[in-house]
Amino acid sequence: MTYTTTIDPFTLEIVKDSLLATGDEMFAALARTSMSPIIYEVLDYASGLTDAKGNLLTQGNGVTGFIGMLTFMVKETLAKYPGDKLKEGDIIIINDPYQGGGSHLSDVGLVMPIFVDGELIAFSANKAHWTEVGGKDPGSFTNDSVDIFQEGLQFSCLKLYDEGKVSDVLVEMIRSNVRFPELSLGDMWAQVAALKTGNRRLNELCNKHTTETILAAIEHLLDHGEVMAREELKKLPKGVFYAEDFIDTDGIGNGPFPIKVKVTITDDEFICDFRGSSPQVPGPMNCSKTGLTSAVRAIFLAITNPEQDVNDGVFRPLRILTDPKSIMSAERLVPVSNYFETLLGSLDLVWKAMAPHLPERLNAGHFLSVCAVTLSGTHHDTDESFLIVEPSVGGWGASNRNDGASGQFCMGDGETYNVPVEVAETRYGVMLDEYSLRQDGNGSGAGEFVGGKGVTRSYRAMTDGQAVTVTYGRNKFMPWGISGGHDGSPNEFFVDKADGTIDGPFGVYPRYLLNKGDVVRLVTGTGGGYGNPLERDAAQVACDVKNDYFTVEEAGAIFGVEVDSNTFGYRELETRKH
Repeated sequence: MTYTTTIDPFTLEIVKDSLLATGDEMFAALARTSMSPIIYEVLDYASGLTDAKGNLLTQGNGVTGFIGMLTFMVKETLAKYPGDKLKEGDIIIINDPYQGGGSHLSDVGLVMPIFVDGELIAFSANKAHWTEVGGKDPGSFTNDSVDIFQEGLQFSCLKLYDEGKVSDVLVEMIRSNVRFPELSLGDMWAQVAALKTGNRRLNELCNKHTTETILAAIEHLLDHGEVMAREELKKLPKGVFYAEDFIDTDGIGNGPFPIKVKVTITDDEFICDFRGSSPQVPGPMNCSKTGLTSAVRAIFLAITNPEQDVNDGVFRPLRILTDPKSIMSAERLVPVSNYFETLLGSLDLVWKAMAPHLPERLNAGHFLSVCAVTLSGTHHDTDESFLIVEPSVGGWGASNRNDGASGQFCMGDGETYNVPVEVAETRYGVMLDEYSLRQDGNGSGAGEFVGGKGVTRSYRAMTDGQAVTVTYGRNKFMPWGISGGHDGSPNEFFVDKADGTIDGPFGVYPRYLLNKGDVVRLVTGTGGGYGNPLERDAAQVACDVKNDYFTVEEAGAIFGVEVDSNTFGYRELETRKH
């Protein structure tokens, strides 16, 4: 339906900003009422509004890799409950990766239809990482599952609320099948509260400006998003661009797996063709087509207009092609717990293909992986079970004008955070021995502009029988440099045993047993460098040595600068002369 109501530009701006504010308020409501640190500290969730057809209108900051997943959740809801099967007060729960969920079972979505005077006008939706959804391992997402059934409860677009009445049966099923029901159910109620916030605010908007005005404004905003995207598309280099890379492993001993992309850019379309990539794999590194779409949307925004407010109109020029049952368009029943590694690998392919041609927008390769960690055991003070679920920060690649950022989350995580040291040591049965920038000692990420540093984060077990599951991608294939810049360093972890021995390095490992005094030392990668290291400012090289970013030996051998280790004075060597 097309709305012909004429809206003055002032009202249009008011409606647009009100929708954005509603998305932000929903986002804040979920964080403030949730029970799990993965949500209220890390911000591993997304929330927003769609129109009545499921087109995204606004989405609060959070996990970048969720851009688009709300859309597919709503469209799956419309497909399962067509016509008048959706009622006012309904709330749908969905996490099935193959039916609009798009990620893994731990990311649970809720969808609420918004009615005004009996007319369905929009949806309020959110998606949050629950600490637990059951399955074979604590934390639910594991790196050695062999089918979807080992990964937890599947909610295949079910009515959690039916006309305002909660399903006690569904709630009790959740309570009985997760290890931390107070956390999972607490997070679910927080999601419900956020949905109701969106419903309330949109009804207020319609009462203030009329429903017809709001619907016409929504249509205009989607069309305007498309116009903005197409204008930016015209500014991009035209042609066909290629990139290839690998997914390290499937988690159960197979791999590496080749992935590839052909990016075709015209004045009207941005086409990402991933055909020819690896078929879906036995282990849980598979990603569904919905997950892939969210990944490509994120890099498309970065390439075209990163300041653009996100709505589905922006993505109308974007096309994505895959083979059926590929590692990035997997189909039931293969496992998907660590889908994010392939999601990010796919995003990185487009980035890698376009970075040499868009130096003002795209930097060298970053550490890429979510670097996911789950650590479970018994708390040393309370004797109660605890569970850490968190991503890790690392180094971003350098650009053609700046060094890379150090200690940041990967692109797929976006506006997320580490669990603070104080929270970790209070809530969990561990001590943090170290949280510092990585010191490579091998010149990783060197260039005229250097890659940002990864970090070292060390957890000391305070009780026996703890288990840590680590999924560190980019362990075998390094963050890539550009224009002569050096590649970065791998993501890896070690276990420093209480008896003084060291085990590792590892990239992906399920349930490594830790006893009291053992330290799991998590080390993330340094980003790729940009440009010839011999072009780096000599004074900056001396400063790098002073800050322990590079050694005196590396300054001479890689950068052509002799640095005095006592005074940090310097002189340029013959190798820098042109």
